[in-house]
Amino acid sequence: MSLQTWQETITSQVASGTLFNTYTTAKSVINPTALVSLPPNYLVLGKQLRVKVSGGISNVVTSQRTFTFQVMLGTVVAHTSGAITTTTTAHTLIPFDYTVDLRVSAVGSGTSATLIGQGVLVGQMWVYSGATADSVLGNATILCPNTAPAAGTGFDSTIANVLDFWVGLSASEATTGIQIYQYYVEALN
Repeated sequence: MSLQTWQETITSQVASGTLFNTYTTAKSVINPTALVSLPPNYLVLGKQLRVKVSGGISNVVTSQRTFTFQVMLGTVVAHTSGAITTTTTAHTLIPFDYTVDLRVSAVGSGTSATLIGQGVLVGQMWVYSGATADSVLGNATILCPNTAPAAGTGFDSTIANVLDFWVGLSASEATTGIQIYQYYVEALN
C-alpha cells in the first residue's frame, strides 16, 4: 500500500570545505551554508535521513591518529562513529566516504526524542585495530559504530533543530586534518 512520501535532498554543500587541523574537540567541518534548520515536529517517528560525506584525511606516520564523526542536532550528538583509527601510513588528504542512515526512534520534548543510526566508512587509511600499514588489497570498510546500534543522545523534536556534521581529532597538529568535498542530507520518507 502506498504511503505517498517524497524523497528529497534537504541540504548540500556547494563548494569544498575548509581544511581543518590543529584542534581536538569535535566541531563542525561543513560549510556554514550547508547547515539546515529542521522545523519543529519535522522528525516524526520512523522518519529516515541519510547523511553522505566525502572528503580527504591527512594523518602522520609516527602515531596512529583517530577521527570521530558525529551527526549533530544543535549541540546534541545524535549519532557518533566512535573513534576510528588510522593506519601507520602517512597521508595528505587521501579520500574517504562516510554514509550514515538514521531513523527517528522516539519523538517528544525535553530529551525524549532520539535517532538510531548506522554508518559505513570507506577509505584506504582506516584500520580496525593494531599498528597496521595501508592494505595493498584496497580500501577498508568499517561499520560505525562497531557495536550494536544504539539511540543517540536525546533531544527535543518539538522545536527547530540545526542539523550539522562534526569531527573530533585525537591530536592537534598541522599534519592531521580533514577537508569535506561533498556533503548532503536526504530525507528518505
